[in-house]
Amino acid sequence: MPEFLARAALLPDGWAADVRIAADAAGTITAVTPGAAPGAADLLRGVVIPGVPNLHSHAFQRAMAGGAERRSPAGQDSFWTWRETMYRFVGLLGPEEAEAVAAQLYTELLEWGFTSVAEFHYLHHQPDGVPYAQPAEMALRHLSAARRTGIGITLLPSLYRHGGIFGRDPAPGQRRFLNDLDPWLRILEACRAATAGDPQAAVGMAPHSLRAVTPAMLQAVAALSGPIHIHAAEQLREVEECLAATGARPVRWLLDHAPVDARWCLIHATHMDEGEVAGLAASGAVAGLCPTTEASLGDGIFPLRPHLAAGGRFGVGTDSHVGLSPRDELRQLETSQRLSLRERAVATSEVLPHPGRLLLQAALAGGAQASGRPIGAIAPGMRCDLVELDDHHPSLIGRTGDSLLDAWVFAGQANPVRTVIAGGKRVVEGGRHIARLETADAFAGTMRRWMG
Repeated sequence: MPEFLARAALLPDGWAADVRIAADAAGTITAVTPGAAPGAADLLRGVVIPGVPNLHSHAFQRAMAGGAERRSPAGQDSFWTWRETMYRFVGLLGPEEAEAVAAQLYTELLEWGFTSVAEFHYLHHQPDGVPYAQPAEMALRHLSAARRTGIGITLLPSLYRHGGIFGRDPAPGQRRFLNDLDPWLRILEACRAATAGDPQAAVGMAPHSLRAVTPAMLQAVAALSGPIHIHAAEQLREVEECLAATGARPVRWLLDHAPVDARWCLIHATHMDEGEVAGLAASGAVAGLCPTTEASLGDGIFPLRPHLAAGGRFGVGTDSHVGLSPRDELRQLETSQRLSLRERAVATSEVLPHPGRLLLQAALAGGAQASGRPIGAIAPGMRCDLVELDDHHPSLIGRTGDSLLDAWVFAGQANPVRTVIAGGKRVVEGGRHIARLETADAFAGTMRRWMG
């Protein structure tokens, strides 16, 4: 059975030394013992934190990261012009290419300390919109990539039917995404069947947004079991369209018309008024923040301070994958607040005066809740997902405890992650994924074919 000895580890009740972490053959933690002798345990000499959940990913966009930055001829660039570039790109992806890109992404996420990913998957069909013989083909390719790399996954097949609030016709570039409710349910059931009995995988639902589903569709999805993720209030134009169509802002409409509770994750939730902030916090739902993508797309800045003051929950994801690191997502989240408020140490409290600790702790809890899996803590019953930080790395040397977490989040650009355990198995050693060369070769071949 897997057994590890962490010289220092962040446990649910704080830091501890010489922590023995035992797991069963399936990769679930069975015992956590501070102050233990090493014995025959696998020694982790650095500082061990729980593996971080990535609560929002569109894996295929890893292949276009950095390739959608050029100024358009009109010079009026925004999320909406980026989206048109993305629509042109999706026509290039077949099942093999999608799996190669996802495997490369998941390898990189693991190397940076993400040990699970919530894959918000909407690229369902062939380029002409015709379903594959197996309607869930593309979703199952992501599951295959997760199993090859060792990352835990929550598959979130997305229901996407319309092109605007509520029921506008979709654009031609959206044809690969589109399903009515019954075909989407077949994709969902195929995902559930493929993950049954797998402790490294779970399945939830992703009604894409209020732009993409009707109220009746949303009601049908909410009646199913599992996590529910939905894009909400990412862009001001979306807020304006929702107000024009319904008389309410997107988050307010969801709070008033959907059973939003702890099962829900509202992705972005960037543009909320005070009432929406309070309502989202009171619902128990998670705000799914993707700070590097939100900055890249010019979305805006999440109202973190009032959200925290109201007791709101959040987690982080990498979304379009212009960033790949939990450290960078947490850094961008905090520094965006500093720029907006012209203050420092925003994500802190009297009890947790170090922003690195508060941000990490919140991302672990919110990401675990949104993923619908027992992750995000080093404790019995949780998945054995561990990240060892090299405390001799130049960014961390001489730091301990919460000060080390501050240095991890805010100092330098290099990666101090040395070892990653996912589901009780070593997947990263010496900072490199054990299958890095294999996944990199497949990814490079895919990219060269596209670029050639």
